[in-house]
Amino acid sequence: MRRVIARRLSESKQTVPHFYLSIDCTIDELLKIRKTLNDKAPKDDGGYRISVNDFVIRAAALALRQVPAANASWSDEAILLWERVDIAVAVALDDGLITPIIKGADQKGLAQIAQESKDLAERARAGKLKLEEFQGGTFSISNLGMYGIREFAAVINPPQGGILAVGFGEQRPIVRDGQLAVATVMTCTLSGDHRVVDGAVGAQFLGVFKKLIEDPLTMLL
Repeated sequence: MRRVIARRLSESKQTVPHFYLSIDCTIDELLKIRKTLNDKAPKDDGGYRISVNDFVIRAAALALRQVPAANASWSDEAILLWERVDIAVAVALDDGLITPIIKGADQKGLAQIAQESKDLAERARAGKLKLEEFQGGTFSISNLGMYGIREFAAVINPPQGGILAVGFGEQRPIVRDGQLAVATVMTCTLSGDHRVVDGAVGAQFLGVFKKLIEDPLTMLL
């Protein structure tokens, strides 16, 4: 596994012209809604518990649907614009990394995304994923917030055109309406393949993503 990771990521950094865009998202409202939804969730084993990353997956999928030029891949013959939004989510293993896929993520609600994410991660760590469950995807997400990482830039998983790196949500001083305030802020960095995604397209994607994250009720519509 480490050999495959080394080969693919070396090829990515050597052949893919990466560019990076970062944006800060306030997530206090998201955390409130997450708590409310989890408090109302069924308590039995079949229930769900929504994580911040489930909101991130949902927001990224909806943003890709609204900015379809960002949901693209490179090939030698043409730039491929995908009709589906399949989000590959990085999962750390003891001996490497794997990216199980939430297929059609823009068509799924938070509860379903939460259940699928949990199931895929558990089976990934147990080595029980099917090939089609971790090969493919149109876009990737890597979240290191649970490790306390504030900000980072991820390496693109070719032939995908982008990957979103998500950091730790922490309280930071901000200026709101001319006044100093404190908010929970999460920094997200888009790594884009400049052959596929222009800077302006990446900025549009992050703008839509930020709006959804900061107004999470719109994700429930």
